[in-house]
Amino acid sequence: MNTIKQTKLEAHYDVVIVGGGQAGLCVSYYLKQANIHHVVLEKEPELTHAWRCKRWDNFTLVTPNWQCLLPDHPYTGIEPDGFMKKNEIVEYLDGFIEKLHPPAILGIHVTHVAKVGDQQFVIETDQGTTYAKHLVVAAGGYHTPIYPKLSSPLPDNVMVMHSEQYFNPEQLPEGNVLVVGSGQSGAQIAEDLHLAGKKVYLSTGDAPRCARFYRGKDVVKWLYEMGYYETTVKDHRYSEEVRNSTNHYVTGRDGGRDIDLRKFALEGMRLFGRFEDYKDGKLIFRPDLVKNLNMADETYNRINAGIDTYLSENNIQTDEPASVYEPVWQPESEVTEIDLAAENISSIIWCIGFRPDYSWIDLDIFEKNGYPTHHRGITIDPDVSFIGLPWLHTWGSGRFLDVAKDAQYLSKYIVQHLSLDIRDNPSSSELVNI
Repeated sequence: MNTIKQTKLEAHYDVVIVGGGQAGLCVSYYLKQANIHHVVLEKEPELTHAWRCKRWDNFTLVTPNWQCLLPDHPYTGIEPDGFMKKNEIVEYLDGFIEKLHPPAILGIHVTHVAKVGDQQFVIETDQGTTYAKHLVVAAGGYHTPIYPKLSSPLPDNVMVMHSEQYFNPEQLPEGNVLVVGSGQSGAQIAEDLHLAGKKVYLSTGDAPRCARFYRGKDVVKWLYEMGYYETTVKDHRYSEEVRNSTNHYVTGRDGGRDIDLRKFALEGMRLFGRFEDYKDGKLIFRPDLVKNLNMADETYNRINAGIDTYLSENNIQTDEPASVYEPVWQPESEVTEIDLAAENISSIIWCIGFRPDYSWIDLDIFEKNGYPTHHRGITIDPDVSFIGLPWLHTWGSGRFLDVAKDAQYLSKYIVQHLSLDIRDNPSSSELVNI
């Protein structure tokens, strides 16, 4: 656990940052440089809590270590092309926190935020009330775990958990396990259980996949060189809808490799289409397993083909020739119903995502889906900004790669915005140096 010298809640700040993950801390870094009076409010007893307590034991980054570029704190280890394990990620973050010494309060829960007048927020917490000129929401977008509505209640003897509650196979009772969802968490948790010798039943979805290595290099490195991580929401073919897209599944485990669900099926994993319901002792799935596997493989091959084109157009030679993935396994039929008890399924892990919960923010800045309306994190209220959301601005946003760039942009905006307020109200504070 990181140890910091906590500050006390003051009556007023220029900026209040809600959330003490890497995104909020990056904003704090730049605000400290600009001498802006601010505080980081974190509801958990430690900063960067999710990395410590909401990742399974064998978790690794899926992007290489060289992409870890927090402000003044790049990765400096001996494996820049490797993938940090959970404990190494925590050590990396602790090093950043030690450098930063952020003005933070831990274990404080923000219960309500509203605006008083045109330029001031009243921020209520379980430790008192404070006021701020600018609000930075760095609480992420993954708040409420999603559980499906079932026609029948699951038996009491079946252990049920969400992905954030899974740590290791030893948690689970004897018997087989159903993992629902094949996004990054679902695919990697299924792999973790499969490698541990558990009989895994995996309900797939429409998550895409990509190769770990291709043409002699990590695919992430190729995509970085091709400029993909600089693709903005505005420039993406799906525009704003890309923010709702599912990440490609791949793993950094054991030095990094593909996750090929078809290969797992050859080794005994049972694959099904999208989960539909549990009713009268039966687990029900859609007849779309073939479609889901094919779509994932099409994305895999499309990304590799894009790399081939890039290499050809730039006359880049590699020792590894171009190739196309050919399925190593095909389902004999679409199984849409199985008996829970007969299959000896004693545990279910839901890996179907989260919903945002900004109910504590009493401001008219949200869309119908619960996400804020914003441009590069700046909302339709110029005194409120968000940081750390996927595709906040680019594909690299929300990752260790570009969270510092997003934070620097927002912090510069905040400093300039506050300086305008100061000039309009010269008695309220001293002018900051931009």
